Amino acid sequence: MSDVTTALAANRAAVGEFLTAADQSGSHWTVPRAPGKWSPSQVVEHLARSFEESANLVAGAPSKFPTIPRLLRPLVRALFFTRAVKTGRFPSGGRTTGAFNPASGPGSPQEGRARVEAAVEKFERACRARESDAATAESGVFGTVRVTDYVRFQELHTRHHRPQLAPGA
Repeated sequence: MSDVTTALAANRAAVGEFLTAADQSGSHWTVPRAPGKWSPSQVVEHLARSFEESANLVAGAPSKFPTIPRLLRPLVRALFFTRAVKTGRFPSGGRTTGAFNPASGPGSPQEGRARVEAAVEKFERACRARESDAATAESGVFGTVRVTDYVRFQELHTRHHRPQLAPGA
């Protein structure tokens, strides 16, 4: 089994836990957990968008991720990406960019589940198409990264958002 396959299985487990929590959001599906915070519906939409654009990034297609100057990418990669992959902790306290900041999301947990599952499948297809353990992807934020590490980063991103689905979290 390749490293990419192992990473995708761990990512799929994180997505499964996330979707189980989303399914249980019930009456607070469209209610922000606090003023200025997202509702579970918006968190689900954010995650779906992230997986869709990550699939584009891995496939080498244009994506809505921001692009920072090449000179800064190694620094951002070291401070955020590499640190997260090595420690297993996604950096918190940051803000997302406009393309990933949803004003609304799917109308129900079932619609949210379908939305995320379709986005994750797209991401998995892109990663499997680049399955060699040495495969890399070019990020406009992080520079060149191993696909396996990028999958791990997305797993951590999913786990980071999982607690935000609980009311008042």
